[in-house]
Amino acid sequence: MTSSSPTVPPPGVASAQAAAALAEPDIRARTDSYFNRTRQIVSRFGDCTVTYAFFIRRPVVSAPAIMLAWLQNVMAERQSPYSVEVVHPEGEWVGAGEPLVYITGSFTHLADLETLLLQKLGSPCVAAHRAYQIALSLPRTRFLAMDARHCAGYEMQELMAYAASVGGRAAQRDGAIGFVGTANDAVAPFFETSHGLGTMPHALIGYAGSTVRAAEMFHEEFPETDLVVLVDYFGQEITDALAVCHRFPDLAAEGRLSVRLDTHGGRFMEGLNPQESYAVVNRHAPGALRRFRSDKELRYLIGTGVSAAAIWKMREALDEAGFPKVRIVASSGFGVTKCACMADARAPVDVVGTGSYIPEWWNETYATTDIIAYDGVERVKMGREFLFPSSRPPKAETSGP
Repeated sequence: MTSSSPTVPPPGVASAQAAAALAEPDIRARTDSYFNRTRQIVSRFGDCTVTYAFFIRRPVVSAPAIMLAWLQNVMAERQSPYSVEVVHPEGEWVGAGEPLVYITGSFTHLADLETLLLQKLGSPCVAAHRAYQIALSLPRTRFLAMDARHCAGYEMQELMAYAASVGGRAAQRDGAIGFVGTANDAVAPFFETSHGLGTMPHALIGYAGSTVRAAEMFHEEFPETDLVVLVDYFGQEITDALAVCHRFPDLAAEGRLSVRLDTHGGRFMEGLNPQESYAVVNRHAPGALRRFRSDKELRYLIGTGVSAAAIWKMREALDEAGFPKVRIVASSGFGVTKCACMADARAPVDVVGTGSYIPEWWNETYATTDIIAYDGVERVKMGREFLFPSSRPPKAETSGP
């Protein structure tokens, strides 16, 4: 096996909380008891050099940097040498069951780290794959990772933001624009930005009493920031969007004004009903209405909420009113299927904010690992022989996501 030094963490990882070494009592408390007991037994009966193979049971995009940065910090604290072979570099597609990483070192110093290492590997790899898929499904659209409020605490948020950045960069290599940022400052460095993106929540519009007044307040306080205005609070998306454009014609003409559609699935956007929605999509992408394969896809095209019809209707209204440079930001339920429907309908959406999709399907995120060699002798539990390096297929035989 060819060994190498741990990989250099990507932007944002080196200073990330997730990569900081825990105190030894904390590692012990957060580790499964049988790993702690194994460490104690090995310490008594004699240490050996072991090699761990880390893998996931479904296709993923490789995102090991947070795990490896954390391991590097812990092993430095323990003054224990080790080596890493990254089989699939960050951002590369990995087939189901294929080893992502081999880690070789002292059994005494690695035994009790397994639980925490797996926590930092599985979910980012699965989420990176999902970010890749959603970005590639709308390759000409910018994406914002707005998943923080759907995460179970900051550590999960950090893993998801890292994953979105990895998946986004993988999509960029395949020609998509990908993820350009996230919603808050703490994880912005993963996207090589200095701050979170976003302007206002619905609560600000409720506080201001009108959409235009909320836009005025925001612009007075942040005059140098491009203005993105939510327009669904009062159920008057087109009316309020045009009112904001008329209030800020210079920003609209300069391309510094965007309207954000976040209409919930309980109603149609202003000016739409089933018949009008059909008519709008038929004007711009009649083929999409012949190609849908499920009720869900049809709903994404002409149903309630932020549909392809809603985006086209807003674009028509903005252009007819003389505001062709005003951009459209869309959010609410955007996953791969919805994005694919938008692409099929050629919906003119400039930016998509995705929240729950990236960390969704948590039951698919389980990574696992097995020791495959003890003091250089290959040995693994029955049925896991595919983890041996000699069993790896040639890289040429793998395919993309």
